[in-house]
Amino acid sequence: MTWETIEIAGKICRIAAADSPVCVLIQPTGEHEQAHLTEEAGQILQHASCEALFVSFPIADWDQELSPWHARQAFGEESFGSGAGATLQWILEKLLPALRSQLHLPENIPYILGGYSLAGLFSLWAAYQTDVFAAVAACSPSVWIDGWAEYAALYRPKTPHIYLSLGTKEHKTRNPLLRTVKERITEQEELLRQGGVDTVLEWNTGNHFQENAARTAKGFLWCIKQVEEC
Repeated sequence: MTWETIEIAGKICRIAAADSPVCVLIQPTGEHEQAHLTEEAGQILQHASCEALFVSFPIADWDQELSPWHARQAFGEESFGSGAGATLQWILEKLLPALRSQLHLPENIPYILGGYSLAGLFSLWAAYQTDVFAAVAACSPSVWIDGWAEYAALYRPKTPHIYLSLGTKEHKTRNPLLRTVKERITEQEELLRQGGVDTVLEWNTGNHFQENAARTAKGFLWCIKQVEEC
């Protein structure tokens, strides 16, 4: 696997290219994830049922750029920001047109958005904002964030296939916010099913900080399969 880098509207994007991709995988990636990105992309490209183009773009301020609204964090006094809207706008108005133009992609190629932790919540939130994404992989998403349960109960996503996952020990903590994550993710799955969304909730062994790359790869692989079967 070889990586290419392309600058798009001020962001250095990393791309694992395929000869004839039939779908495009998009992942917002923090600095803490860069070391394992090759492992993740390798698993995806090796096990995918069809050729996929993997695109990672950098997130400079994780807590500000991926949160849909201001909310308290699980740790520390600084709150989450509300930059998810601007990040999604950059994807739709800058990233996707540039990929189509520079890589000569078909106009109707399906896009799959995914991420881990707060990037998983961002991906899940994006599924409610636009029908551009054929599938979304929300891996260990931060559904414990204040206001998310109420938001998910009020609105329906516009993405037809949504993957959810969580570690079996993620809720086993003294932190009152994080303790709710198991209940929140099972509620999320039920809401999606009631809304007619093709979804799955996969339980991974361990806590939030184990095998993040492998877990995210599994999410993308499920999405690829669902999109390919459509």
